[in-house]
Amino acid sequence: MGGCCWWCPSQMFGSVPEIAPHDFHREIESSADGQPPQILDVRFDFEWKGGHIKHSTNLPLPHISHEKIEALGWDRTKPTYAICLSAHRSISAVRYLQRMGFENVKQLQGGMQAWRKHGLPENNASHA
Repeated sequence: MGGCCWWCPSQMFGSVPEIAPHDFHREIESSADGQPPQILDVRFDFEWKGGHIKHSTNLPLPHISHEKIEALGWDRTKPTYAICLSAHRSISAVRYLQRMGFENVKQLQGGMQAWRKHGLPENNASHA
């Protein structure tokens, strides 16, 4: 799964399962089992600190590895979401998680740009 280019630009195009911003917000707010969803934000740290979705874990795309994903202790059967700024980097993250055996992985349609366009809530560094 390694290689120098699993996340390179050629892997950032194509289609992967998506969830619309308002549907994602509803899912975050009404988690069936009372546990927050598994949300991987693959933007760089400075982007994440500028505003992020609650319960998200920041792991910049170039830093993703099998070991770092394993260290999160996430359930591979539980819905898992990947987020970036504009839904390009998250495509690579969705594919990576799928290759690791995650069964239900989606990206946020339109990324944080769409989330913000819809006026949905975000945390920032002073509120994290």
